Amino acid sequence: MNIHQLSVSFDERQDRLLLRLSTQAREEFRFWITRRMTSRLLPILEQCVVRQEASQPGVTATDPNTQQMLSELKRDAFMQQADFSTPFASQKPTLPLGSEPLLVTDAHFNLEPGGALRIQLLEKSPGVPDKSCQMNLQAALVHGLVHLVRQALVQTGWAIGQEVSAEVQSTAAEESPAPTTRYTH
Repeated sequence: MNIHQLSVSFDERQDRLLLRLSTQAREEFRFWITRRMTSRLLPILEQCVVRQEASQPGVTATDPNTQQMLSELKRDAFMQQADFSTPFASQKPTLPLGSEPLLVTDAHFNLEPGGALRIQLLEKSPGVPDKSCQMNLQAALVHGLVHLVRQALVQTGWAIGQEVSAEVQSTAAEESPAPTTRYTH
């Protein structure tokens, strides 16, 4: 899947974030992310991007503080080049998961040997077959996704943005988590 655009917006009526992802093949994937899931996903995304940046070839950042600084430098460089002003284009896309967004109830993360972050988002409901979508994101896209989620959080009133930053800083000082992480809603 070659990702073309990402969009994260707050739907006040649903009280959820809507993550939209479009591909170069004109497919669009839509996901509902609840407050609870956002509060769990954002810290792990931030930890994973730090690990992604530290695992790049030629990088020798071994301690957590150096890894965090490296990630912040890379994020700042990405933010200067990123285009957040172009509106999300949805001109009659193909919707592989259907027109209703997938309600994310589970997420699996794995840092791949090539440096990509594999993310699997799942919707599990009793009596219904599971739905899922898997994507591989390079560090730049993870930085972009975290930025878009943080922008959307400003509109939510959920007050989890500062909590997340504090959690990430305290976790970065601890030992890195296992390569595969799973969160269930």
